[in-house]
Amino acid sequence: MSALIEFDEVCKYYQMGDTTVKAADHITMKIEKGEFVAIVGQSGSGKSTCMNIIGCLDVPTHGTYRLNGRDVGKMSRNELAAIRNEMLGFIFQQYNLLPRLNLMENVEVPLVYAGIGRTERHARAKEVLEQVGLGDKLKAYPAQLSGGQQQRVAIARALATHPRILLCDEATSALDPQSTQSILALIRDIHDKLGLTVIVITHQMSVVEQICTQVAILDNGAVAEVGPVSEVFASPSSQAAKRLVYPEGYDQPIASPGEHLIRIVFNGADSAKTPLIAHMAMHENIAASIVSASTRSIGGKTYGNMLLGIPGGAEELRRAMDYLGGTPDIIVEEVKPDEH
Repeated sequence: MSALIEFDEVCKYYQMGDTTVKAADHITMKIEKGEFVAIVGQSGSGKSTCMNIIGCLDVPTHGTYRLNGRDVGKMSRNELAAIRNEMLGFIFQQYNLLPRLNLMENVEVPLVYAGIGRTERHARAKEVLEQVGLGDKLKAYPAQLSGGQQQRVAIARALATHPRILLCDEATSALDPQSTQSILALIRDIHDKLGLTVIVITHQMSVVEQICTQVAILDNGAVAEVGPVSEVFASPSSQAAKRLVYPEGYDQPIASPGEHLIRIVFNGADSAKTPLIAHMAMHENIAASIVSASTRSIGGKTYGNMLLGIPGGAEELRRAMDYLGGTPDIIVEEVKPDEH
């Protein structure tokens, strides 16, 4: 059985004068029905191009994109519009609400284009607005709402067509921290209750770790790494993933003279709560310095990393790595000068 979303060597090229811009370069990946996936990358990585292709807003230059087994690249404009209405819901950074329409009317807009009758439109709009916590504001206007509330209306509008896939493009980037947490919780709740396939396009790793279960990291238009969020955060293998997961480590200067740098990776263990450095000082007489530290909770488990400066020579480095490496559920690695 084929995946719900399948990229096979997908490329998207643009010609700018004599220069060919490779916005997507031979991307191969699969997204199964019901997954909660993040597509992550820095600016220019190709994540927005991927979203446009997944959302049937664009088609590949080369390669094949199959949506529910259908080759999107072979569809006509009318077929693309039909499959967008049938299968896809979009949430963008900008809410794109019509200021002269009340909330019910805003949510009904895609239903009008889909040819849904008035009675059914009203029923659906009321249902989804209640679902996002705005059942008491059906006749309110966008200007009367906060940014977080306006984004909830946009989510309700996306849900009104009963999509199978929800595409969230930087959906919280314009919100304050409190509203961001509220919207992320709502998206996670929608995924859990409705069983939708949710794809989050973001540059914020904090969003990924809070709500997603799978992640694809893009770099220069290509897939650098893909896998479960917990595994990628615990032990990223690509340089692109390491830059995103360990930003502190990559921004730090070279170790002080007479020091070696090592990275401790917390892999979902209780060891993050243990005073490892103090214990190492007592048991091994090695007074390590903390260069940087970043931990987070994913699914109730602790993940993250810590950069330590180890004074002394190769023997002290070996003893420190042996001691720390004996702790359950952590990974210890030396950080070379060109890796941080």
